[in-house]
Amino acid sequence: MKKIQAIRGMNDILPNQTPHWQMVEDTLRSVLASYGYQEIRLPLLEPTELFQRSIGEVTDIVEKEMYTFTDRNGDSLTLRPEGTAGCVRSVLQHGLLPPQRLWYYGAMFRHERPQKGRYRQFYQIGVEVLGPEGPDVDAELILMTARFWRQLGLKGLRLQLNSLGSPAARATYRERLVDFFTAHQDCLDEDSRRRLHSNPLRILDSKNPALQEMIEQAPRLLDYLDEDSRDHFEALQDLLDIAGITYEINPQLVRGLDYYTRTVFEWVSDQLGAQGTVCAGGRFDGLVEQLGGQPTPAVGFALGLERLITLLGEQGCLKEPAMVDLYLVAVGPQAERQSLLLAEHLREAMPSVRLQINYGGGSFKSQLKRADRSGARWALILGEDEVVQGTVSVKDLRKAQPQQSMSQSKLPDYIRQQH
Repeated sequence: MKKIQAIRGMNDILPNQTPHWQMVEDTLRSVLASYGYQEIRLPLLEPTELFQRSIGEVTDIVEKEMYTFTDRNGDSLTLRPEGTAGCVRSVLQHGLLPPQRLWYYGAMFRHERPQKGRYRQFYQIGVEVLGPEGPDVDAELILMTARFWRQLGLKGLRLQLNSLGSPAARATYRERLVDFFTAHQDCLDEDSRRRLHSNPLRILDSKNPALQEMIEQAPRLLDYLDEDSRDHFEALQDLLDIAGITYEINPQLVRGLDYYTRTVFEWVSDQLGAQGTVCAGGRFDGLVEQLGGQPTPAVGFALGLERLITLLGEQGCLKEPAMVDLYLVAVGPQAERQSLLLAEHLREAMPSVRLQINYGGGSFKSQLKRADRSGARWALILGEDEVVQGTVSVKDLRKAQPQQSMSQSKLPDYIRQQH
């Protein structure tokens, strides 16, 4: 019978990989807590209308990438392709008044062509701040992401900045951009021609090498900024300069959605091929109102876990984790019965120590082989004599040290001293 395979682009995270994920997740959670952010947990499924209204019906995500279906009640539902819209929906639904400093974590879904760093089910940590409108909160988010990289030991990420200005300024710029690309329409690829009148800013973000020289010659959005947006952008740069954060201005860094305003930023790497963006963020001051709320300034970012963990692995920042600290070998019927009780006693005394019991019997020699294969530092040996005497033998599996015998009551102190 043919084996069933996982859906293409939806990957298993195996037991030897999950400790790396847990290390990254724990580090990010710790940093987020240190900045006073609170976790919000959101549904995987949302009404399709939420993404049509927030992301826009003429975007690639809505047109080609969403997993959408009609449920038994006839409602159109979509597996979330991103987290911001759901977070804002939740804030509005539950009357969470700004200011709010929120973060969420989980799987997102997009039907894209799988490749390194891009999957159909992928994991993101998202951070959203609703209420503050000054450049100081933009700077704090960038400083917080820089702290992520330091805590993880990650090197070589580059920060790119741009400003999208106000909706009015961007509308004027959009007209100039359409005029420019229309004059060069013969040079555009199929995707860019489709975007020309529906979403022309996305052409600036094209990865087609044949278009790069022309895109470099296109009008720059920074030249069309309104005064308030220009002041905001300059103040942000001043704050980053004071904090010692190195950045580069990238005029082609855009978001093709009307609710984005002012600051946009990305942390990018040259080590991930075409999918080089590890973290992307910016202001979305128009989204709360677009989804039925009062006008509310907002800013946030999303960080891709797969790309981050891949990059950490390529830089040698991921250590092979020890899955087991202690392996309990039990030889003989009495020892097998007592092993469960001893293991529970040790777990009570040493909650952080990982202890595995040998199951299924076997000779002393075969059990020691299993102990070694488990990766444990120590083998605890419980035989019939040890049961009678209330002792246990400790064998160091990683260092050439003599085997020791001690009372079971003294074992926790000994392990704590050696650990």
